[in-house]
Amino acid sequence: MTDSMPKTKSAVAPGAAPGTQKRFIRQVLRLAGPYWNCERRAKVRGATLLLLLLTMGQVGITIWGNYWNRALWDALEQRAVHKVLIQVAIFALILVVSMGVTAAHLMVKRWLQIDWRTWLTEQLVGNWLENGRHFRLALSSDGAHDNPDQRISEDIRIATESAIGLAHSFIFALMILGLFINILWSVSGSIAVPGTTVKIPGYMVPLAFLYAGLGTILGWLAGRPLVRATNALLTAEATFRFGLSRVREKAEAIALVHGEPLERAGSAARFGQIVRQWNLQSLAFMGLSSFGTGYGGLLPVFPILIAAPQYISGVMTLGALMQAAQAFQQLTGSLSWPVDNIGAMANCRASAERVLSLYEDMQQLDADTQRPDVRRIILDRSKSPRLVIEDLCIAEPSGRILLEHFNLDVPRGEKVLITGDPVVTASLFKVIGGLWSWGSGKVLLPGDGDILFVAHQPFLPEGTLRQALCYPCPPDTFTAASIRHALERVGLVRLMRRMDEKDNWEQVLPLRVQQQIGFARVLLHRPAWVFMEQATDAFDPKGEVRIIEMLIGELPNTTLLSISLHPNLRPLHHHTLILNLDGETKVLPGRKRGK
Repeated sequence: MTDSMPKTKSAVAPGAAPGTQKRFIRQVLRLAGPYWNCERRAKVRGATLLLLLLTMGQVGITIWGNYWNRALWDALEQRAVHKVLIQVAIFALILVVSMGVTAAHLMVKRWLQIDWRTWLTEQLVGNWLENGRHFRLALSSDGAHDNPDQRISEDIRIATESAIGLAHSFIFALMILGLFINILWSVSGSIAVPGTTVKIPGYMVPLAFLYAGLGTILGWLAGRPLVRATNALLTAEATFRFGLSRVREKAEAIALVHGEPLERAGSAARFGQIVRQWNLQSLAFMGLSSFGTGYGGLLPVFPILIAAPQYISGVMTLGALMQAAQAFQQLTGSLSWPVDNIGAMANCRASAERVLSLYEDMQQLDADTQRPDVRRIILDRSKSPRLVIEDLCIAEPSGRILLEHFNLDVPRGEKVLITGDPVVTASLFKVIGGLWSWGSGKVLLPGDGDILFVAHQPFLPEGTLRQALCYPCPPDTFTAASIRHALERVGLVRLMRRMDEKDNWEQVLPLRVQQQIGFARVLLHRPAWVFMEQATDAFDPKGEVRIIEMLIGELPNTTLLSISLHPNLRPLHHHTLILNLDGETKVLPGRKRGK
């Protein structure tokens, strides 16, 4: 995500005060503003203008239909067959034009919806997957950023589709309101107040406002619980989906320890929350729909009843009566836009809040690292071929100290084994990788080459085995000969015939083979520095020694920092660092340099 995205301070909670609601509207506008000014703004603005013109066309067709309705009823009242046939022909024309405008409007609106969703998804995913934010955000307890995958995939869709749909219907309602006030005013005429000579001109217009005003007030009162219920239901749905995906990812580990009963219980509990929120939303919908049924059922009858005296007295023709009734419905329909769209607005608001909250928390995560009053680990590049760590203090996000006053100077070509408390060694791995900034001190990365980090379980993307092996580079980066050589050296040459097979390799391949693929990646990339975290734990002791000896033999000038709890690797390294949670650090000698 680029800096063109809006910088907002806080998300809006459901059921917030009016001032908070105004702030939310400003946030949504700031979320839409960058899309309006993005790099493809010419297409966006052109499509928006075309959508507005087509909306005006829909309004024009509605007005045309209103006057056609009057002419048809007048012709029927006059029993004039030729006039009725003319109106039938006009109706056919109205129908054809309406179909064309509606189809074009639908396509332009859907293009805008998917284009805005595409742009916003690209921006948010780009920000989420930049500089390890996806990892650091998962460790942060501040803000509301749970289930970011659901916020990106589902909430962006709902927010963009609903926002454009609501904007179109709102503009349509405003145009209908402005035009049908004049029509209803002129058609309804004036009516005398009973018992007086006072006449009220255009009396159906204020009645329409009164009818719609009462309906809006009662509708908002009936629908207020819907916003909170909808937001809570979306959160419960996302939590349930995340739990299921977690079970799918860890299927083997769960099956081995027979943890299915606990997972079923957890899934049932999460789904129970969905049921509870669904029932609360159903109650909110019940109150709103009950009111809507009564309000909508009375609408076709009410204008005919109040205009009937004009028709009975002969002041108004049958066509004018029907035109006035239809104009009354159109006017009250436009005035009732908030009531009619309260459900869509609730969904849009809840989803927009979740998207904004995720973005704001990522912005806050970056802002915290730049605050002068907050201690953070400084990660930078040095000009020398050395890894230098100065007075490093590693802390948990809660503030608990894991390691302090740690200093290290590793020159190019050194082989260092790091062992001790797994919590401390794992946090050091993340600090050097730029994923952990809690604490203080300075880490100067070497300036003479790339560092390749090899995790305990290498990430293997779904796709071909060649893609998994070459990750994170494209599969055509390395030649077949170099791939074969790497696989031979790690003992996986048998996999050459499966290079173009597609599968979920993290589930298909055992952990040892996955770790062997991690070493094959090292041989393919040939980095200047390699930092491994328990990357040989799945090997037997002899195999563990052989794979490290092979790596040292293939890359003799590469600096190797190995995190491992196995003492049999000490003779292969120049030094062994023992890091304990109590702050004690020991340095043990290993093999002599040059060997």
